[in-house]
Amino acid sequence: MATTPKNIGQRRLVVGAHYGMRDWLAQRVTAIVMVVFTVILLVSFLTGQNFTYEGWAGLFARQWFKLFTMVTFFGLFYHVWVGIRDIWMDYVKPVGIRLTLQIATVLWLLACAAWTVQILWSV
Repeated sequence: MATTPKNIGQRRLVVGAHYGMRDWLAQRVTAIVMVVFTVILLVSFLTGQNFTYEGWAGLFARQWFKLFTMVTFFGLFYHVWVGIRDIWMDYVKPVGIRLTLQIATVLWLLACAAWTVQILWSV
């Protein structure tokens, strides 16, 4: 009787991070959020008559608009992270360089997120 290798079938040993479907879906959802935000911003821009600094400040002074802007930018940052992380994993083979680039990317995106919060709630 032949024995079946241990890495085939239901008990197959699978190694890896398994990001695929979750990150694919996250990029689609964040892209939809960014499109909706862009449409709302364009409609506000095209239908408004007050295109001065005060008019735009009034638009961003609304709490719901600040929150939606923040959610959109955080979605953008996550969208960027998934894309850049995949680029680093696919094209940078030395592990040390890849890890350094990923850490630099995370720090840069966290700084951008902090700056976004500061800009939206500093007024």
